[in-house]
Formats: sequence, C-alpha cells, structure tokens
Amino acid sequence: MAKAIFGYMNGPDPRAVANVAADNRRLRDRVADLEALVSRLQQENDALAAAAMDASTLLSVPEQMQPA
Repeated sequence: MAKAIFGYMNGPDPRAVANVAADNRRLRDRVADLEALVSRLQQENDALAAAAMDASTLLSVPEQMQPA
C-alpha cells in the first residue's frame, strides 16, 4: 500500500511525459508541413484555373466565324 501511495504522490513517469511531448512536437511539425502543402497546392490550382480561363477565350471561335 505504501508503494502505491508513494507512486501516486510522485506523479507521472517522466519518460512518458517526454514521449508525449515529443509526439506532440512531431505532430505539430507534420501539421505545419501539411498546411504549407495545402497552401501551395491552392496557389497552383488558382494559377491553373486562371490559365484555363484565359486559354478558353483564346480557343473559342468568334460568333461571326461560326459556320452558317
């Protein structure tokens, strides 16, 4: 019983706390990397969408040149 009380009073295992802190740091870094990737892909998508809109006006045939 004394060992259980003594263990309870000492708090959590420092190794477990260090592991959780390391996991949190690793996950935060991964989330930051993924957010940067999403941002880059959104910018590329916007640029491609704008280029597609410009290309569609260049590829269209004017009304007066349509076959009768």
